[in-house]
Parts: sequence; C-alpha cells; structure tokens
Amino acid sequence: MLLTAATLHTTAVQATTVPATTVPATTDGGCARITAPPPESAPPTSVNTLRQAYECVLDNYYSGPVLDSKVLLRDALAAYTQELMRRGADKAGLRLPALTGNRDADWAAFAGMIGTGDPAALRAAITGMVTGLHDDHARVERIAPPSEDGPVGTGIAGLSAAQGPRLDPAARPPLFVTRVLPGSPADTAGIRPGDIIQKVDGIPAFIGDKVNQSLVDAFASATVRLTLKRPTTGRVRTVQLTEGPLEEQEPAVTSKTLPGGVTYVKVPGFFQGAADQVIAKLKGASKAAVVDLRGNGGGSPQEVNRLLGAFAHGKVTGYFCPLTGECTANRTDDSVPLLGLRLVVLTDRACASACEHFSAAVKDNGLGALVGTRTAGAVSGPAEAYLLDDNSVLLLPRVRHLGPAREIIDTVGVPADHHAPMTALDLATGRDPGLAKALGLL
Repeated sequence: MLLTAATLHTTAVQATTVPATTVPATTDGGCARITAPPPESAPPTSVNTLRQAYECVLDNYYSGPVLDSKVLLRDALAAYTQELMRRGADKAGLRLPALTGNRDADWAAFAGMIGTGDPAALRAAITGMVTGLHDDHARVERIAPPSEDGPVGTGIAGLSAAQGPRLDPAARPPLFVTRVLPGSPADTAGIRPGDIIQKVDGIPAFIGDKVNQSLVDAFASATVRLTLKRPTTGRVRTVQLTEGPLEEQEPAVTSKTLPGGVTYVKVPGFFQGAADQVIAKLKGASKAAVVDLRGNGGGSPQEVNRLLGAFAHGKVTGYFCPLTGECTANRTDDSVPLLGLRLVVLTDRACASACEHFSAAVKDNGLGALVGTRTAGAVSGPAEAYLLDDNSVLLLPRVRHLGPAREIIDTVGVPADHHAPMTALDLATGRDPGLAKALGLL
C-alpha cells in the first residue's frame, strides 16, 4: 500500500495503549476494555457484534449518554443496505422500524427487522454507525498480527495533502510526495520527495481545486499505478508499484547543529521515550532550538507534558473534559530541568493529535513561535480500545481535548504564527522555507 491503514489512521489515536493481559469481550451486548492485542482469529461478524458496538458507544463514548439511539441505528442500517446494494443483494424487507429513542426497545425493533444478518454487511453497519459520530478518534478496525517477514508496503510514507488521519479538504494543488522510505519499492523505482502525483490508477489527484478523496481507496491497493511529474525537469512518467518488504524502523529523534548555535531536532511522533530523546539532543544546545513536528502524527500526552517541562514549569498544557463535570488539567512535567532555550516549532497539516496538544501549549503559553502551516485539527480526545466478539477493535474517546485556553482545537487546528508552507519544488531542490524562517526569527 501507499498510505497504509497505520499511516492514515494511527496518526489520529492519541495515547491509545494495549496493556499486558486480555479481558475478553462480553457476549450479551456491551463490550470490554482491551488489555492485550486481540486474538488472531476472526469469527464472523454477527448481529450480536453489532449490538455490542451499539451498546459500547452508548455506554463508553464521550457523548454516549446523550446520543440518540435512533440516529445510531439509522446510520448502521444505511451502511448495511449500501453494502448489500453494492453486491446486488438488497432485500425488500430492510427498512428502519419505528423507533422511540429508548435504547433497548429500539434495539429490539432493529434486531427483529434485520434477523440473522449478513456478516459483511454487519461489518459495514458497525463502521457506518461509528463514522456517524463524526469523531476523528473514533473508529473500528481489525488489528492484523505482525508479519513474520516484517512490514510490507510501497514505501511512500508521506503526501502533501495528508491531514492527520485523512486527506486534507483544504489542500491545494499539486499533490506531491513528501517522504519515501529508503530501500522500499518506491525508492527503488526512483520516486523522490517533491515528485508530483498527477494520477493514481488513472484517477486525477485533484478535481478542480479540490483533492480527490477517492484516492484513499486507490492507495489501499497492493499494486498501484502512479503518473508522476518531476518538478525540477517537468518530466512525466508512469510507475507501477507493488508492495514489497520494508526495512524495520524504530521511531527515533534525529538532530543537527545549525548556524548561530541553533540545534534542530526532528520529532516523528510522541512515542514512549520521545521526550527524553529530544531533551538529550538539546542538552548541548547553547542558544536556541528548532523542534520540527511536521508529519508528527501524535502519540502520548505524557510525552508531550514531559517535553514541555523542559521549556516551562507550572503551565497547563491542555484539558481533558468529560461530558459533564470538571475538566482535568494536563500540566508540564516540572521534574524535568529547564533547558533555558529559545524555541521555534515547525508544524504542518500532518501534525495531529498529541502533536497539536504540544503546538497549542507552546502557542497559548508563549513558549515560542509556530512556523509552517495550521495543524491537522484531529485531536478530539484520547481513544480507549474495546474488543468485540468478532475480535475487531472499537476505539472511542471518553473525554474531549481542549487547549490551554480551553479552546476547541479538533477540526480547527492550531494556526502557525508565521506561514511557511513547503512546495514540491522546495522538496525536490532541498530548500526548506520553514527552517529558513525559523532561523531568521532566532
């Protein structure tokens, strides 16, 4: 695949962890918290699986207590019938029964109408119901076991239109490659950062001035045909890529020294240990730091708070708010010694979730300047994982994330203080407008 499910979706899950032991899902409706990777087997999705998802959303989702059960079941049936229609298998008796808003009575009416159900359509119904929440941290998925032969893919690991877990509806033409994994099929085929993608399997990357959202499905194929234009030469060519082995790469912070005593640190994600890696890289810095969060899909709020503790103490970094009652403040980790450095943070539309938590804390607390573009706006709240009886995983936030000023960042993003987007030609020629602006500020 080009952008794998992991690339497109785990970016949006803030601090979803899977502990060490398993608690199985219940089988009489409802769901159970996951405490280990789910079993590799995949029993058929049943009506009971749909019931578990329905009750799980009502019991555990942030706004579950005030959700309308009629709307949940409407979205489920819409997706169910659409899946049947795609296969030419629609049925005359499938229509929404009269619903009252009573969750139990509504489920009984719905289940009586749908009968034993079609497994593939039931999987679609669960996805449709969760999609109807319009929450970028809520989803249902099957967790594939790691391949014994290691990861596979085409190796195109970043696109200019990436916006956290989706393609950015505000993206401007052209669509171009931002990152290629070394040694991957894409690398071997000579694809380079900055290469402009004109078509994917013959599908235009943009329709007018709007990115073609159907590209997500095209990218999910094991084999894909790309029409590419090299911005430095204007050469156009077509390349067919097929999934192949990828080098196992542990996430790691990298750094380099820039002119004027500035230390540049690239942070690909807020994975466990990321904050300490950054702090170690910055301990030798004498004046200032540029922290590059472009392409950072998020991770752990604890890592965010720890890294912020190197730049300020006693600050609120954000809030986790339940539907009703008091919000819980996230705060800087004041056990971390202050570095005493001036700070500039580089951001883009692929900076999502915990990355936005960090960016908003820097901006709202006056810890430094943000340079680049507005962040993704994909930070609804930390998702918790629940196991359904077909061994699929339902991810649902229990709280809402707010910035330090109690502002909503989800769907909006954190605006940059200084606009400095990267272009295809910049990437192809090694220029970095964001970094140049950062150095100018410092």
